[in-house]
Amino acid sequence: MNEEAKAEEVEFLPVILGSDIATYSLARTFHEQYGINSVALSKGKYHLCGDSSIIDSVYDPDMDEPSGFAERLLRIADGLPDKTLILMACGDWYVDLIMENRAALEERFVIPYISRSLHDSLVFKDRFYEICERYDVPYPRTLTIDCANPPEDITQVKIPFPFPIIAKAASTPAYHYVDFEGKKKVFKFETREEFDEIFRRLVASGYKDKLLVQDFIPGDDANMRILTCYCDQDSNLRFAAFGQTLMEDPTDNGIGNPVAIINRVNPEVVGHARRLLESVKYTGFANFDVKYDSRDGSYRFFEINPRLGRSNYYVTAGGNNTVKWIVDDLILNKRFEGVKIANEDGSKALFTVVPKPMLLEYVKDPDLRHEIRELYRQGRAVNPIDYAAEKRFIRRIYPKIFLRNQTKAFRKCMR
Repeated sequence: MNEEAKAEEVEFLPVILGSDIATYSLARTFHEQYGINSVALSKGKYHLCGDSSIIDSVYDPDMDEPSGFAERLLRIADGLPDKTLILMACGDWYVDLIMENRAALEERFVIPYISRSLHDSLVFKDRFYEICERYDVPYPRTLTIDCANPPEDITQVKIPFPFPIIAKAASTPAYHYVDFEGKKKVFKFETREEFDEIFRRLVASGYKDKLLVQDFIPGDDANMRILTCYCDQDSNLRFAAFGQTLMEDPTDNGIGNPVAIINRVNPEVVGHARRLLESVKYTGFANFDVKYDSRDGSYRFFEINPRLGRSNYYVTAGGNNTVKWIVDDLILNKRFEGVKIANEDGSKALFTVVPKPMLLEYVKDPDLRHEIRELYRQGRAVNPIDYAAEKRFIRRIYPKIFLRNQTKAFRKCMR
């Protein structure tokens, strides 16, 4: 079948859960490769996706409530009886809900995610580190504290590495449903007093899973790396795309999310990921957060996301359409040979959702600054939400509004 086939020929349709940059990036990637619109289900209308001419939006304020989740999706499927539907999640809590309702959803949806049992052994970060230990994959030194049975006096708990330290919830889905003053995706604590106070608030919020306290690996955002892998139905690694993060989102809810990435190649990191993924019989996309540790030259794996990440478009921008792997494997049942390593030919692009002046101001390394300028000069800087195929005037001007708002929000956090 011709890879440029339109929706009428390939007879499939993506249904995406979410309304953020990841949602739009996936919809754009499907549209670029196959010329089709995606259905996006979100809690309400947001301009990024709601005004798009490549997305058919469906709104449901209760969409991430566990009760009735499968029924809501199956009603959407009933309205699309002639299409094979691919269910995509932009958020760990959506993946969690899909896993809970997999048996019912598989009747109408292709689900490109791992089994529930494998999912639970990987997405809880403390369990992920146990697997890293088993397969000799480097990871940060970590202390685990059980918030379901918290210590009576947190001040008496010994933290075995010096401040500053990093702390984060082991379960992203469980953490999504709690709220407390000062909540962040990832915490960096400069003092013991700061840590103790946030821990008390976390426990009081009702979070019942584990908190991971970690050794802080020195270095700024440019020491962060991202790796996206695809394993086929037989759990063989078929694709890997590595990138260097230049800047991360500094806002409380987005902290740790890359907002600027350049494509790179690193056989060592891909080798670690391949050993882990093939050993546990992984299928589908996996997204790894990794950091270079200048103290010993290692690349330490922080976590795995069992889905395409928020910044997934860095892969497509670099010349390798992500969703084609899903369609070829799960819809067209193509057979693959070998492993494709993205950008081995030296090609690269700059993925960015921040303005050029802010990025150049933030990045301090002169070689990286030069590389950024060169990629802009070559027309290789890509903002995933700025898509020429958009037809509506309000959506064509939206990227400018988005970048202006990004600038305001980021500068407020960076003061």
